[in-house]
Amino acid sequence: MRTALVVVSSTRAAAGDYPDRSGPVLVSWLRSRGFDVPEATVVSDAELTHVLSGILGDRPGLPSVLLTSGGTGLSDDDRTIDVIAPHLDREIPGIAHAFWSHGMQQLSTAVLSRTLAGVIGTTFIMAVPGSVGAARDATAVLDPLLDHILAILGGDHDH
Repeated sequence: MRTALVVVSSTRAAAGDYPDRSGPVLVSWLRSRGFDVPEATVVSDAELTHVLSGILGDRPGLPSVLLTSGGTGLSDDDRTIDVIAPHLDREIPGIAHAFWSHGMQQLSTAVLSRTLAGVIGTTFIMAVPGSVGAARDATAVLDPLLDHILAILGGDHDH
């Protein structure tokens, strides 16, 4: 069974000020693709470094896919990219470019959000901005790619 995790960085959603709406989009998409994935973990921006570092530091325990939502903007407390980047074995910049290109079709400011895609061992990771639109854009970009990525990471180099 393929496994996945979704981690959402949102101080206000973590405090219960409003419900997170981007995490459920990502979880639902992953489940529709056959992944075993729990509900999204929602953490405050202040907790993100600790939570993500713990997940990323446990290489044997990493899922097949890790998607994050939020913490990708230009504010001082938007730290998702900065936490993930040092852990990556390889970055996949083409996915980020495809994501921005797709987002620009709907919203000219899409390129102001930082994103990152890459791998740690056999785990695919992507950081997505914390909106429903960004989550939908990410799933649209990843949908035709994810099985191919995971096959390659699993050792199927003919895929």
